[in-house]
Amino acid sequence: MKKVLLCLGMLLGISACCSVNAQEIRMKIPASSTGQRIEQDFGLGVISVNYYRPNTKGRKIFGGMEPYGLVWRTGANNATIVKLSDTVALEGHILPPGEYGLFSIPGTDEWTIIFSKTSKQWGAYSYDAKDDVLRFKVKPFKLDNKVETLTIQFADMHQEDGLMQILWENTGVTIHLKTDVDNRILANIIEAMKGEKKPYYMGAIWCYNHDRNISQAVTWMREADKANPGADNMKYWLARLQLKNGDKANAIINAKEGLRLATEGKDPEYIRLNTEVLHDAGVN
Repeated sequence: MKKVLLCLGMLLGISACCSVNAQEIRMKIPASSTGQRIEQDFGLGVISVNYYRPNTKGRKIFGGMEPYGLVWRTGANNATIVKLSDTVALEGHILPPGEYGLFSIPGTDEWTIIFSKTSKQWGAYSYDAKDDVLRFKVKPFKLDNKVETLTIQFADMHQEDGLMQILWENTGVTIHLKTDVDNRILANIIEAMKGEKKPYYMGAIWCYNHDRNISQAVTWMREADKANPGADNMKYWLARLQLKNGDKANAIINAKEGLRLATEGKDPEYIRLNTEVLHDAGVN
């Protein structure tokens, strides 16, 4: 009898547990304004945004539900949070790495964008201008198509510049981003050249792609080529750099050698690339 009661108790316990779990699942109610977390690589760091996205639901937003001239949380629920892992210039204003609350003051012809050191708060009810780390003004623009759900996005992103946009209803705001990455990377490459393992190959390619220190990059690629004399990619990049540096004669010699090595190695990519160098050098 004891064994029967014990088994019955265990079954009842399992049943109750399943009932509670099922009830917890049924009681989960999605927020009316959905959350979104986005990350964007930028320069040597990452920009992340965590915010809640309200819908217009047929309402007038700016100048209506969100009055002009008042501080807005730039989202719904908790204030929008922006994290920077590296220094970024926003509309020419420097913002160091950190976590910030993103607030804004919408206007008909001008918006004020605010980054506050107080990032975790509900809405803008506790907003205090004394906590501002940065504020600046931008011009809003009219959207061609209505945006139902508030959208914060990154657009036209390059290594050193890009755009962060706030889009909702019929209004858009663009914040220009910039970071000084080229000078820092070049400084890192030059410093690395002092070490035991010198990044000749990658350092020279970076200089070619960013049009920096081309004469020095030719020297670096020669060193890389000496260590790998039978590599078609080394000949290609040496030729590319020499051509950019005005040394057409040696560029042709190395591109022809690169083409020979690529043909022997049945490497279609470097057959094409070395052929392109010869074409650019005026060799048919």
